[in-house]
Amino acid sequence: MKHLPLVALLLTPLSGMTAEGAPAATGSKPNILFIAVDDMRPELGCYGNTIVKTPNIDRLAAQGMVFTKAYCQMAVCWATRSSLLTGRRPDATRVCENTPNNSHFRVALPDVVTLPQYFKNNGYYCASLNKIYHSGLEDGRSWSEPAWFPNGMTIDTDLVDWSKRNLKRVAPGVTEYVHGTLPWDNDKPYEGEGAKPPIGPPFEVSSKGDDELPDGYTAVEALKRLHELKAKKRPFFLAVGFIKPHLPFVAPKKYWDLYDPEKIPMPAMDHLPEGAPKFAYNNFGELRAYANVPKKGPIPADMAKTLRHGYYASISYTDAQVGRLLDALDQEGLADNTIIVFWGDHGYQLGDHGIWCKHTNFELATRAPLLISIPGKKTAGQKCDALVEFVDVYPTLVDLCGLPLPHELEGVSLKPALVDPKASVKQVAISQYPRAGGETGGRSLMGYSIRDERWRLTLWCDRNNAEIVATELYDEQNDPAETVNLATKPANQAVVKALSKYLPPPPTGSVKPPVGKPDKKESALKISIRSTTVNL
Repeated sequence: MKHLPLVALLLTPLSGMTAEGAPAATGSKPNILFIAVDDMRPELGCYGNTIVKTPNIDRLAAQGMVFTKAYCQMAVCWATRSSLLTGRRPDATRVCENTPNNSHFRVALPDVVTLPQYFKNNGYYCASLNKIYHSGLEDGRSWSEPAWFPNGMTIDTDLVDWSKRNLKRVAPGVTEYVHGTLPWDNDKPYEGEGAKPPIGPPFEVSSKGDDELPDGYTAVEALKRLHELKAKKRPFFLAVGFIKPHLPFVAPKKYWDLYDPEKIPMPAMDHLPEGAPKFAYNNFGELRAYANVPKKGPIPADMAKTLRHGYYASISYTDAQVGRLLDALDQEGLADNTIIVFWGDHGYQLGDHGIWCKHTNFELATRAPLLISIPGKKTAGQKCDALVEFVDVYPTLVDLCGLPLPHELEGVSLKPALVDPKASVKQVAISQYPRAGGETGGRSLMGYSIRDERWRLTLWCDRNNAEIVATELYDEQNDPAETVNLATKPANQAVVKALSKYLPPPPTGSVKPPVGKPDKKESALKISIRSTTVNL
């Protein structure tokens, strides 16, 4: 992509940025505040929800652009974060799960330059607070300093770190994550869907204050970092991760009290769509691992209502922390030269289709919030209904900051949509999720879900021979609850054929750990837990 010389761009007063969001001719580069939220579906006021209380995220929406049709690449934390932060799709990263034994993206892409790493290479000071990648699967070379976590633990940023947890595979850039004892009752370490979480309830009305829980403590650290970064007098990329509304749904009582549980709606549909293959469903083992949750069958109605209440309370708790960040930008005098990106890593199901959590290809699992705020933007407060994907975030930020666009990125810049919300940037958005065992007849499948303005087509492909073994088609315009699979209807065969052209080719080649000796200065892996340093 060709960029205009900076001297040719019109300036806006005081902001250090042009009217179209590029750096000003003075040479100042815009800062980036990168806010990632775990398991948040777009249940926000700025997305039209009239029940949820999100005044601060709505404030951010009023000064930025809300993308109403933003889709993750895979509805699970590590996979979707890997895609967004590398600008590559799951078939390239080879990341599909969350467990520490799963592959790190640097196994398949050892030399990939991540989004924060690219900005670090271009003069930015890059720092990470709380969950940006995934526990046990950090990426040291992305940051200018050790990644920070709210239990007092930091992770070394050596360029070559060998994961000692992953005994089957090792890769450069993978850092071992050792948990200390968290000082918060219900947010003890949870290593992902393949591991056993702590025994405890899936929700809690907490008697603690905001800062006594991880996300509030993270907000405190973020305010401190913004003050310090201002003093550095160099552009920064500050990534701040908030955990809630991830399970368990724990929030201070004042956020639970914001809601009348009788007014929180229950799912529009609580069973699998008619005609859908059984393996489109998941058994939501992530939720079932918590105390008192049935190990099979539906969730009892009273528990389901309380879970939804806790999810909303957790959203409001995180919203309050976002407000503290926005206030700090104003107080530090940074707001006029800081681009803000707010995103939830994927959607979430709260009993919809009879499913809880993520791990599907349905609309509610793949659609997620995405807000981008650029100082001085004429389109502030508007909504964009164009189809966009998380792989588009990387090229968008590069483009907005006037940097050269890396050629290997698989997304596109959303800058045209930020200038004109009616602009179309792509024809479809593609998400995917794997299935194996049980209902698949022993086959290993990958479901590719292709979303256009009206339809969602999901093609389930055998990962060994690329055979399509099942097809789903939903009319998102006339049947947004996805009640009926329309793939077999004769009248819809033209739609199936047209959307099938976007099916990605099957990934080829095997992935092997890279070999070679690390540089001496990069070989030590050090993990500091509070005041103790452990050399591994």
